[in-house]
Amino acid sequence: MYAGNQILTALPVDVLDQLAPHFKPVTLAQGESIYRPGDILTHLYFPINCLISITITMQNGAIAEVGMVGNRDVLGIHAFIGSREIIQTDCVVQIAGDAVKIDTKVLWQEVDHNRELRDLLLRYAQAFLAQVSQTAACNSLHTLEQRLPRWLLEVQSRIGSNELPLTQEFIALMLGVRRAGVTQMAQKLQERKLIRYHRGHVQILNQAGLEASACECFKTVKAQYDRLLGEK
Repeated sequence: MYAGNQILTALPVDVLDQLAPHFKPVTLAQGESIYRPGDILTHLYFPINCLISITITMQNGAIAEVGMVGNRDVLGIHAFIGSREIIQTDCVVQIAGDAVKIDTKVLWQEVDHNRELRDLLLRYAQAFLAQVSQTAACNSLHTLEQRLPRWLLEVQSRIGSNELPLTQEFIALMLGVRRAGVTQMAQKLQERKLIRYHRGHVQILNQAGLEASACECFKTVKAQYDRLLGEK
């Protein structure tokens, strides 16, 4: 059950054994809202093969993704700071699949007594902050032609599959751009045989080619995760 998530895999065996009775397997549906702004953080989620988007909604209704949580991550890093934290973002399941959740109070009590666990979670918090920071810079400085390949690679790396069940409309929403722009860029990638797109399904055909088309941000974030958490 734990092998699919890098954070759980990296836990010391004695810590994993102690927490195991408190882990609860869950299956998350696409579009399911895990948390909304103002919610109390009650559980942390360790995705196994699903993907959760963290988004910000502006007053005019515009939405932008600021981070994604997959099998290299844990949703709920606020719990490392305090045991009763309020969520400030939307956390929505982007790709359906399995995860493991645990009560924040249980994990917090263990963090308080176990230095190895605390160090691991703090290293993860640093890696996630690197992802969010890089995404902010990417959104401001890079073109959609660079951002779309990077975004597809980020999704691929967090679900461990070249098969991405994503509509162009959803991709446009996450990137904060018009759907027509995503359609045009996806067509270019398809003509170069880097991806195949058909009715809400993207297949990555040539990862090396896609990486060459993406901005530097995918490799930068991956390097930070590898440095702090170990290579996947």
